[in-house]
Amino acid sequence: MLELINIYKSYEGQALLRGISFTVAAGETVCLLGPSGSGKSTLLRIIAGLETPEQGQVRWDGEDLAPVPIHLRSFGLVFQDYALFPHLNVTENVAFGLKMQNLAGAGIYLRVANILEMVNLAGFGDRLVTDLSGGEQQRVALARALAPNPRLLMFDEPLGALDRSLREQLMDELHRILHKSGVPAIYVTHDQEEAFTLADRVFLLHDGGIVSSGTPEQVWSDPGSVWAAQFLDAGNVVAGVVMSNKRPFQVETSAGVFELNCRHAHSVGEKVNLLVSRRGVRQAADGRVSGVVVDVIFRQDGFKVTLENDLDFYLPSAPRMGEKIYLSIPATGLKCLL
Repeated sequence: MLELINIYKSYEGQALLRGISFTVAAGETVCLLGPSGSGKSTLLRIIAGLETPEQGQVRWDGEDLAPVPIHLRSFGLVFQDYALFPHLNVTENVAFGLKMQNLAGAGIYLRVANILEMVNLAGFGDRLVTDLSGGEQQRVALARALAPNPRLLMFDEPLGALDRSLREQLMDELHRILHKSGVPAIYVTHDQEEAFTLADRVFLLHDGGIVSSGTPEQVWSDPGSVWAAQFLDAGNVVAGVVMSNKRPFQVETSAGVFELNCRHAHSVGEKVNLLVSRRGVRQAADGRVSGVVVDVIFRQDGFKVTLENDLDFYLPSAPRMGEKIYLSIPATGLKCLL
């Protein structure tokens, strides 16, 4: 098991990582999700041994990795730019790490064949990597990282250079391959779709710390803070004032009065921020949320409707432009943010 304990790192006098701690269990895939500059890649480099923390420890099964050289950590890395050897064919690229381990020739090529089959590249061994598509090259990079039986796989924005359709295809393949291999993995990305597709757990990084963590469903449904909700685009963030602190709380906003059960304590007159889900909403004459429709866009599963107060919701049928509509928000669609 990988364990990070209270990791600190700064650049040019500015704190980049502020006491990061988490674990990665056997067979688990965790994603470090956050915007550029949040410290994700630096954290990966610290785990790999390419950088040293100013404070804290990286441990594997209780052993402090600080004195362990990079090549003895048995960690595999996959990068956005693939980092393949252009003068070698697919088999030679995948076999590179195995040759460094001084394995016998027959064993090397049997292992390469098995790994290429796992990543859906059976029969590609004799091709030059320069003749492959971007998605195929990324699968070769994954095969090369998997071949030496690493203790841990690390991915640094591996799909960032691919177009959307190919990225979606590879996300599904990566999910299958990682769970089939059983190798624990850390996946760094700024893309929430990648994180939610691949991860068993997500760690959302901001301002040097982990601001939200849990399963993809937990992080999406309850991001916890205004920043996290806005970064994830998890729903409408609405400012309001507490009118009544008897449960359910009543919060008055520019869009109407919301009722919700909140786990936090609030006083009357207190300013709060709410996360209002865009889905599960229905039009109702007695709905407490209202607004004039200023935009309607068809989506495959309904219509995205934007109101004059900049709130938007997904409805099963399209209201008329300029119509004032009233909406009922389910209790499960309301969260209080810090």
